[in-house]
Amino acid sequence: MSEQEALGERESMDVDVVIVGAGPAGLAAAIRLKQIANDKGEELSVVVLEKGSEVGAHILSGAVIDPIALDQLLPEWRKEDTPLKTAVTEDHFLVLGPAGSMRLPNLFMPKLMNNHGNYIVSLGNVCRWLAEKAEGLGVEIYPGFAAAELLYDEEGRVAGVATGDMGVGRDGKPNAMFTRGMELRGKYTLIGEGARGSLAKQLIEKFELDKDSDVPKFGIGIKELWQVAPEKHKPGLVQHSFGWPLDGKTGGGSFLYHLEDNQIAVGFVVHLNYDNPWLSPFDEFQRFKTHPAVRDTFEGGKRIAYGARAITEGGYQSVPKLSFPGGLIMGCSAGLVNVPRIKGSHNAMLSGMLAAEEVMGAIGRGEAHTELSNYDTAWRDSPIGTDLKKVRNAKPLWSRYGTWLGIALGGLDMWTNELFGISFFGTLKHGKRDADTLKPAKDCKKIDYPKPDGVVSFDKLSSVFLSNTNHEEDQPVHLKVKDMELQKKSEHDVYAGPSNRYCPAGVYEWVEEGADAPRFQINAQNCVHCKTCDIKDPNGNIIWTVPEGSGGPNYPNM
Repeated sequence: MSEQEALGERESMDVDVVIVGAGPAGLAAAIRLKQIANDKGEELSVVVLEKGSEVGAHILSGAVIDPIALDQLLPEWRKEDTPLKTAVTEDHFLVLGPAGSMRLPNLFMPKLMNNHGNYIVSLGNVCRWLAEKAEGLGVEIYPGFAAAELLYDEEGRVAGVATGDMGVGRDGKPNAMFTRGMELRGKYTLIGEGARGSLAKQLIEKFELDKDSDVPKFGIGIKELWQVAPEKHKPGLVQHSFGWPLDGKTGGGSFLYHLEDNQIAVGFVVHLNYDNPWLSPFDEFQRFKTHPAVRDTFEGGKRIAYGARAITEGGYQSVPKLSFPGGLIMGCSAGLVNVPRIKGSHNAMLSGMLAAEEVMGAIGRGEAHTELSNYDTAWRDSPIGTDLKKVRNAKPLWSRYGTWLGIALGGLDMWTNELFGISFFGTLKHGKRDADTLKPAKDCKKIDYPKPDGVVSFDKLSSVFLSNTNHEEDQPVHLKVKDMELQKKSEHDVYAGPSNRYCPAGVYEWVEEGADAPRFQINAQNCVHCKTCDIKDPNGNIIWTVPEGSGGPNYPNM
């Protein structure tokens, strides 16, 4: 008897469409599926699985949202009470030096960088609102259930997913609270897990979906939500910056978004192709808030939330094939973020709507588990493809030539794409995977970060506390190290343990005391599900997997 058989049979539920992830892509797909079915007077069963404790609990984004997708999906939304309350009124671009700043004239910015007509939002609250819309149409949403396994039929086609078992102890054995996971089988399975989704990663590898695309690229976005003094609050102000505290060869920048109710979302993005293993994205963010052009906004205010998330940055040329036998990949799992605009929610929703239309067409033809390859052409011919193609060279130019020349060339390239529909650069390649860019620690300058002042800058553990992160302690560690000896010989001995610095939640430590020192300690309880370790480990030796359902952060309105 196999180990799986010994655990007992899983219950099974058959539906028409299974959707993994209650983010913008998954919810837009669910809504569009039911809209089409209802218009035709047909019955259609749609189930959405969400690993967070509630819809929105794991959603983290800036966010300034382009309403193009909402206008198509829910044309009457502007007449309703929605979370989209703060329209953009001002758009500032700053270049920061160590002690000063310079604002770039908006006139120099390509039209696509203009945020007027967009809305500053809590994307988590937008998803909660979309979930209400979906449920009102008859969609079943199951929060607290992590899709842990792909199911295949006898022909090797995806036939659904299984949720993870609950009540498994740290030793891997069932405890008194053990409950077997459930199989959800559907005619089609739609994957919208967000950046570096664990099931999407498996699908890309199994079906070689990336064999004709460029390497994937990522950044890490770290965000805080602040309540500030009324006189420092300017509803509708959007401010982006680049430059200090990062050096000229390290990509990244900041955002400050003034929402309603005296709240400001502040965040910092570091491109994960940096080469210095001593760099800490978290500490760069904390240092950024001490800049004279920024600090005064937050002094006297209160930090009320914190979180972090990987961001897909490969863009147009890195999008893999998105159709596989039995389903489709959508949204940030597909890599549909426009990096210069720092926006992906609109493309996520548009991809979900396209996926729904492809699936409904197939079901209407009496098909199930087929490969809907038209989707791969449809997204490139849609506003998604138009949006991403114009900016396809911005990231590789920045990576190749550094911040100052790279941004200038990227801006020129966006202008020529916008005005003439051409690029002098063609379509550039990204080069190395982010895991391959670190240099040995001995070849790099150690960075001495200032201690947090407790006023505008803080430590990791107090920050993680604000993310409301929680995992059941008696469960297997969901961060898997494939080869612990390799971790010591390479990650520790060659690169000086960068996991301690690239992780924004204090998950990884090299403990240098005791007989077995150095010992790699994983504080999985702290994990905010950013996925950076799965991307940046120099050997690809750390694998992020889903923990027990509902584990992770519980963001209120991020």
